Amino acid sequence: MKKLLRFWDRHPVWSSGVLLAVGMVIILAWAAKDVGFTPSQWAALIAATVALAFLSAWIINWE
Repeated sequence: MKKLLRFWDRHPVWSSGVLLAVGMVIILAWAAKDVGFTPSQWAALIAATVALAFLSAWIINWE
């Protein structure tokens, strides 16, 4: 647990990005579960979602 807290303190943008990405991918999977995407479409959507999450975390931490 101390390692996680130390990582959070040293790398707040990465930590926020990971948490946001996990949440966004869960919401994406729940919202699109019955759409019928192919595996490559899922991979592209997940990659775009993770990229958007990290970009958002980076922008939020601008001060």
